[in-house]
Amino acid sequence: MARYENYHVYSLSQELLDTLTPRSLITKTQEVARSPSPEAPPLTTSAGPGGRSCIICLGATFTDVDGQRSHFRSDWHRYNVKSRLTGGKTVSESEFTRLMESLDDSLSGSASSSEDDEDSDASDAVANLVNKREEQTQSPSPTPDSQKIPQTALVWFHSPPATQLGIYKAIFSPSLSPSSYLAELRGLQKREAEGRTWAVFMVAGGHFAGAIVRVQRPEDEQEDVKPKKGKQRVPKPDTEVLKHKTFHRYTTRRKQGGSQSLNDKSKGAAISAGAMLRRYGEQALRDDIRKLLTDWAEDIYDCERIWIRANTSNRRIFLDYEEAVITKGDERLRTFPFPTRRPTQAELTRCLMELTRVKVSHFTEDELKAQDEAYLASLPKPRPQPVVAAPTPPPEKPSQPRLTKEEEALRDKWERLIEMVSKGRLEPLKSFWVREGANLGGVDAVVPDIAGGGEYRGTLLHIATQAGQEEVMRWLLEEARADPTVEVPSLDGVEEEEDDTGNKHEEDRSATSEVRKGRSRRTAYDLARTKEIRNVFRRCAAAHPDWWDWLGAAHVPSVLTQEMEEGQEEKKKVRRKGLKDKLRERQVKEKEKEEEAPPPPPPTEKPASRIQEATGPRKLGGGTGGAEGIAGLTPEMRAKVERERRARAAETRLKKLGG
Repeated sequence: MARYENYHVYSLSQELLDTLTPRSLITKTQEVARSPSPEAPPLTTSAGPGGRSCIICLGATFTDVDGQRSHFRSDWHRYNVKSRLTGGKTVSESEFTRLMESLDDSLSGSASSSEDDEDSDASDAVANLVNKREEQTQSPSPTPDSQKIPQTALVWFHSPPATQLGIYKAIFSPSLSPSSYLAELRGLQKREAEGRTWAVFMVAGGHFAGAIVRVQRPEDEQEDVKPKKGKQRVPKPDTEVLKHKTFHRYTTRRKQGGSQSLNDKSKGAAISAGAMLRRYGEQALRDDIRKLLTDWAEDIYDCERIWIRANTSNRRIFLDYEEAVITKGDERLRTFPFPTRRPTQAELTRCLMELTRVKVSHFTEDELKAQDEAYLASLPKPRPQPVVAAPTPPPEKPSQPRLTKEEEALRDKWERLIEMVSKGRLEPLKSFWVREGANLGGVDAVVPDIAGGGEYRGTLLHIATQAGQEEVMRWLLEEARADPTVEVPSLDGVEEEEDDTGNKHEEDRSATSEVRKGRSRRTAYDLARTKEIRNVFRRCAAAHPDWWDWLGAAHVPSVLTQEMEEGQEEKKKVRRKGLKDKLRERQVKEKEKEEEAPPPPPPTEKPASRIQEATGPRKLGGGTGGAEGIAGLTPEMRAKVERERRARAAETRLKKLGG
């Protein structure tokens, strides 16, 4: 289990850094256990006077520091380091010599560069050897399980035999790859002339906390200072707060959360006093923070990292404004990779300790391997991807033939005619028909497909009936002599006409249900949606019965003469008169019942709650109480007393105000 120890991310010892290797579950670099080759001599503790050895290269022992340093520069050591970083195994010195000879043989026939720089040739040889080993031992593509392993905020390094160090990835540069974290960690240990500083800011719920912190002391600062006699030396802390500031503004409603600006955007601007105070608090908080950033501008420019904890709206306080100290695309910007609490000075200190203190765990390599295998086994297995058939290309739409000038002119005429009929413009329709009717094929001509985009079907009578234009229908039937027996042309076998909502018409057509039953074709009368529209056909059938087969082919159920309409109107009048007479009789009966009913008893006055004491005459409206002063008076007298009492009270108030 990971725990904190006295390891600071900017003050790791060189001995510890030399033993670190990256540990990654995805690339299997956690398998750092090395099996010694048969040619490798066993490690002994009596290798030299100082007991110096290399833990990377097998069997490498040294008698002095110079020999150890020269070994670190050798190709053998560099190859083993690169091989171990990429998850490979280390080799002994004899095996490395054999590998180099085989590499020289394979490259002897190639065109090589000049041998002026031996170090460059050696570096190229090591790189070629590592690349060759990777090609030979290249593993298959990563499994779906390894590809879906969730990423964590920590990067772990392993130090044999049983030590692991965890450091937050946010400390490293975001442009670095995971394989470069170890080199970056070693670079962080280098002391700067002015030291390393961080800027830390938190804002939430109207609370703000900010600080400029030194996370690494300057290069020339003395560490080992001799303490005074009799006093124990106190070590200097790794982090030092140079500047800090906290303040608070009222910006959120108690126990409800959320800023006032967000509430205004979602529900509209509130007009309460509390809302106005919260808006003022937000503005004041923004101004205070930006003023503080301006005051700390020089320190912020020198900071190595800038940590900001803020939501989307509060983050604009630091970035989105003119002459901002912190630019929006600054590479130093970081967010805290762990949950934080209310912004306070103590919370800043806790977060700094969390970031700069290295997490340490102690597991052996076998335990780590067992943990990794158990973790990989616990991951959900990927579902098999269904075989998706290749999408069939959509059928090509038949290209519409281009219209000639005559066809375009005909289409324009029909569109104008359809518009006048559907909108009931009778006078323009008459003049247009006198001029162009003969050229369009007559009144019973079917609307061509090129007109109206195929939306309108049938003749002009069909269109007028469906649009409910009574006057246009009457003109077409009586003056233009349109044929009502022409059937509505079907479209792809559709026999039922539907309205705009997609529902079939269910008008009250009891008179025509039996006549139309069994018919598959419909005429203009069948398209009528209201009783008034149907009556136009019935009147025309009564006035001109010999023009068309109204009751047969035209589907008109019956005729409607003037006498029939007058008779229906008389029946309606008689019915309305009868209803009025019944209503009048009912009112008379109710009035008689009211007269015969006995009069209600007169209301009895309630006795006064308190009997007036006969202590002498009293003034009107006087007395000790209002109830005693008006007891026994009639309602009119009581109202008069109340008016006088209110007038006296108003005069008293005016006198006090005039005072």
